[in-house]
Amino acid sequence: MGIFEKLAGAGLGWAFGGPIGALLGFAIGSTLSFNSSRNVNNETNARNSFITALLVLFAAVMKADNKVLKSELSFVKDFLLKNFGEDITFDSLKILKDLLNKDIPLEEVCEQIARNTKYQDRTQLLHILFSLSKADNNIVESEINVIRRIAQLLGISLSDYNSIKAMFVEDFDKSYQILGISKNATDDEVKKAYRKMAVQNHPDKFEHLGEEIKNQAEVKFRAINEAYETIKKQRNLK
Repeated sequence: MGIFEKLAGAGLGWAFGGPIGALLGFAIGSTLSFNSSRNVNNETNARNSFITALLVLFAAVMKADNKVLKSELSFVKDFLLKNFGEDITFDSLKILKDLLNKDIPLEEVCEQIARNTKYQDRTQLLHILFSLSKADNNIVESEINVIRRIAQLLGISLSDYNSIKAMFVEDFDKSYQILGISKNATDDEVKKAYRKMAVQNHPDKFEHLGEEIKNQAEVKFRAINEAYETIKKQRNLK
């Protein structure tokens, strides 16, 4: 039994059907039964669907520069190990290899994800994709372009996209970009932006996606706090 048969039995949720399901080889009328996942709680369904969608997006980003790096495969392997354990990680990497040889219908896939996930979950997807792109400490323009396209298709605002990008791509005004504001913002606007970002990205909002995704969210949350502390020191804010 492969990973997605295992996930279907453990609760795959919305990712079982649509373009994602088609990419993974599922079809309506398959011997795989939805009944096996109906007794699984909503959090498990949400978490497994999130990871499955992420695997498809991993393939899209890894294909962006027409070469698959060992560092990228290592990042995905480590990520899956923390979520699923050795057996499912082994099967997942085989599926990823298959996905890397397929055309990913990005618009259709992202539409399915956007329709079935919360906004903050989609921003977390973006954060993880940037983590993948920086696995070799060198984010190339083709990868940024694909991630930007994914962000647009997922309905992520430009300010949120720039905020997440600034956590990985060095820029003179990095701290301001992370908070989604310009360097000309007033002190009150800085404080307001920080409060908004802190509430929107608090790790507790990602508990339904599992411990590892929550840990990833904590990385993003720390970057937001560090950006705010940097600006506070520059402006001598209290």
